Amino acid sequence: MAQPCDNETTPPTPRPAANASWLPAPARAELEEELTEVAQHRAAISEVLRAIASSPRHLQPIFDTIIDSATRLCRADLGGFRLCEREGFRLVSLKAHPHMLDEWSPPIMVEHKGFLPQLAAGKLAVHVPDLAAHELYRQAVDSHILGTVDQLGIRTILVVPLVKDEAVIGTLTVGRKGVQPFTDKQIALLVDFGAQAAIALEITRNERRYREVQLELAHVNRVATMGQLTASIAHELKQPLTAVVMNGEAGLRWLARNPPENEKAKCSIEQTIKDVNRAAELIDRIHRVVKKKEPQIESLDINDAILEVIGLTRSEVTKNDVAIRMQLADCLPPVQGDRVQLLQVMLNLVINAIQAMSDLGDGKRELNVSTDFIESKGVRVCVQDTGPGLSGENLEQLFHPFYTTKPNGMGLGLSICRSIIEDHGGRLWATRHEPHGALFQFTIPVT
Repeated sequence: MAQPCDNETTPPTPRPAANASWLPAPARAELEEELTEVAQHRAAISEVLRAIASSPRHLQPIFDTIIDSATRLCRADLGGFRLCEREGFRLVSLKAHPHMLDEWSPPIMVEHKGFLPQLAAGKLAVHVPDLAAHELYRQAVDSHILGTVDQLGIRTILVVPLVKDEAVIGTLTVGRKGVQPFTDKQIALLVDFGAQAAIALEITRNERRYREVQLELAHVNRVATMGQLTASIAHELKQPLTAVVMNGEAGLRWLARNPPENEKAKCSIEQTIKDVNRAAELIDRIHRVVKKKEPQIESLDINDAILEVIGLTRSEVTKNDVAIRMQLADCLPPVQGDRVQLLQVMLNLVINAIQAMSDLGDGKRELNVSTDFIESKGVRVCVQDTGPGLSGENLEQLFHPFYTTKPNGMGLGLSICRSIIEDHGGRLWATRHEPHGALFQFTIPVT
């Protein structure tokens, strides 16, 4: 067996850091502490990322998670999160020991010329080991704030500006009682949290912009759909209003007789009230569909929403000689959703089905609407027509924005409908129905 040469050395086998018993006790303790800090840091960042993922539309849970984790891991006595606005820096989240909160009520807004905004203006993290020795602190105009901070004994602070497109959009601040400077690791930690906060702000702002555009397009689509129903709506309103006039005139004639026939006049008036209520209900339906407002989640019966849409499209169904078949399951569990948005989905699907059958010659025109409950998916709604059906190309592009097979269509209806259903946690899809026709289905989870 070959022996190693005298000038060769065999390197020691590396030992895993997690099993550092070979190290001297002080070095081992330092390494274990460092590993613990790294693990805590990773866990805290994971918490922030989970908060961002679970609350993309709401900033407050993200702000609270960031400042809570940063204050705890930096071993600070207090932490604050402020956002830059036109009037100044607004406090949006605060973390401190309960006894400090009892003694101190920090201002919601601090002016741009105040101490904290001046520190943030440099766009870099600022560590002030001792406030008492900081010239800018002593000269600050917000002395009433600083005096209270002095009373609490806060002497060391760390400020991290949040920067987006070269502009300061907010600040993360942590502070300690007494002169207790933060370590380089703790400063780096808060800078990391600042980056996460900036990401959260950008995600939420993009989400809000997307939602605003989507709501605007949805409203335009609803109004356009109601525009297509103008003639039908006018016909629906004309019937009860004509009946109101006829019953009113009849009532006057009964009252004009000598002696007055009060009982018959009463019947005419009662019928007039019924017809007025019919017209009012139709107007209410139209208003519910076209009104523009933020989504309002509520518990609702999907069958009721379907019946409301069928009532709204009754004249269109009659005009196109379409027979409606409904199989609505009894005792369906309620779904959580926005009533206006779900009405829009149903209205789009029903109108599309009617229009698909409007050009049929002698073929059967039948619209089937059904509901049922699927244990793993929730409530399912099916809208089936006997129109010309869907080609393979149509199925591929049907839900793409601005794709339409109608001469005057905008190509927004089905795309918006799918977005609405997906926002409700469900799924919307289409299939061909043999021997002819199309079948649209969507599911919505139940509570």
